Amino acid sequence: MQAADCPRCGVIYAKAEAHALAAAVATPPAETAEAWSGETSDETLEFRLRIFAIPLAVLVAALLVWSGLGHFFVRTFASMWVHETGHAVAAWLCGYLAFPGPWFTPVANSRSPLLVLVVAAGLGYGAFRSWRAERKTWAALFAGILCLQLGCTLLLGPRAARQLIIFAGDGGCLVLGTLLMATVYASPESAIRRGWLRWGFLAIGAASFADVFALWWGARSDYDLIPFGQNEGSGLSDPSVLTELFGWTTGALVRRYVVLGVVCLVGLAAVYVWGLWRARNDGAGATAQE
Repeated sequence: MQAADCPRCGVIYAKAEAHALAAAVATPPAETAEAWSGETSDETLEFRLRIFAIPLAVLVAALLVWSGLGHFFVRTFASMWVHETGHAVAAWLCGYLAFPGPWFTPVANSRSPLLVLVVAAGLGYGAFRSWRAERKTWAALFAGILCLQLGCTLLLGPRAARQLIIFAGDGGCLVLGTLLMATVYASPESAIRRGWLRWGFLAIGAASFADVFALWWGARSDYDLIPFGQNEGSGLSDPSVLTELFGWTTGALVRRYVVLGVVCLVGLAAVYVWGLWRARNDGAGATAQE
């Protein structure tokens, strides 16, 4: 049987053991403390990234667009591809086969019923799966695009659809560029965020948006900035097609691109504020759990 106290120093074993047990309970293990500290650091870093990422990307892209060599690289490796993708996406939504390529996107002469069914089925399936997975934002996005596709296919005649497809080149740089920048706010479990894709999308989106918005904003006071004329190997430029073949006035052309760009900026600003609010709340929640 163990003695209740030490005969030499007088330490009471029961009290010493109780004190040691209390200290062990009060002090978390080193690994847990490090994990909590890491979570807090991640939330703080994410909040800071959300403050500076989009404004800094847009500023750098604007500086590149205003420089000669930088504008060449922006146009060749970013905005040109988003521009052609804009043509193709608009064509698909209207029921026309299209394939985006470098500097030119061939579009079929007539609608494809099979394409209409495939796109509608894909969007409907995406909305259904997202809803089942309780990703309501993605479900709403798929459902909204499905409604847009049905509207473009059923309500737009061939002439109106052609105008939308042509307009959607630079329009795609504005809309798709905005969506690409918004991927900065992808959820932590998303592959876009885990694979660092959002930073590449941010750079491409900012470059594409800045390139096109600077052009049409400047065209409000200087129509000479508008690329009228012929494109080498592909016929009339988009502005020339819209004005010469479809009868748009130059003022209406400029105004529609500027309005679309401003709407995209307002939407991006709203997403930016929401992203900061969400990051701050997540950080506060992580701190409270500690």
